[in-house]
Amino acid sequence: MRRADRMFQIIQILRRTTRPVTAASLAEELEVSKRSVYRDVADLIGQRAPIRGEAGSGYVLARDFDMPPLMLAPDEIEAAVLGAQWVAERGDAVLATAARDLIAKIEAAVPERLRPYIAEPTIGAPANNAPARDGLDMARTRAWIRAGRKIRIRYRDQHDEDSQRTIWPVIIGYAETVRLLAAWCELRQDFRHFRTDRIVAAEFLDERHGARPGDLMKRWKRRIEKERGVRLP
Repeated sequence: MRRADRMFQIIQILRRTTRPVTAASLAEELEVSKRSVYRDVADLIGQRAPIRGEAGSGYVLARDFDMPPLMLAPDEIEAAVLGAQWVAERGDAVLATAARDLIAKIEAAVPERLRPYIAEPTIGAPANNAPARDGLDMARTRAWIRAGRKIRIRYRDQHDEDSQRTIWPVIIGYAETVRLLAAWCELRQDFRHFRTDRIVAAEFLDERHGARPGDLMKRWKRRIEKERGVRLP
């Protein structure tokens, strides 16, 4: 790998995470020595790249840093198309349409020599032949998550028992055949996960729950990390 390409890749690695990245991690991914990483990062800082940190503690790229758009590499094209194919098969109607539109836009944007990576991919997402039916409008749910508004639901659990809940939606999780809505439940005063196909009815309230969506997400992540002993991205 040319040094210029390696320095660009350092920027790419730093921009995909908010946590400090150590020189050892950079060296392992780039398959170079830590000494080379130290030299490259020093040169990037000298060229006014907004990288904070130092050897031993890790490096962080300022969130407001931006670079002009560059052409996708073949692996990036296949990764983007694979993800879009998966969403097209398993997402709700609005997301599925957006995923198919994304594939068409990528195909139109890349040069002719790269289009076989889309038309004749080496990887693919399997078809989802038995999707569960959602009990609420998923596109509107995503809008309510971003707006920090409450949803009142009637939920039927695995024992076929109904309950009324007022929830603060946090994030929608996509599994193979079902979707899960993570939310703060006012009834239980804790985070809960609701299968969307078990939601019998939903009322989208204008009332805001008062927590910033980003803060609520952080609280949910901390709960999951503590409960499952894993670190979420």
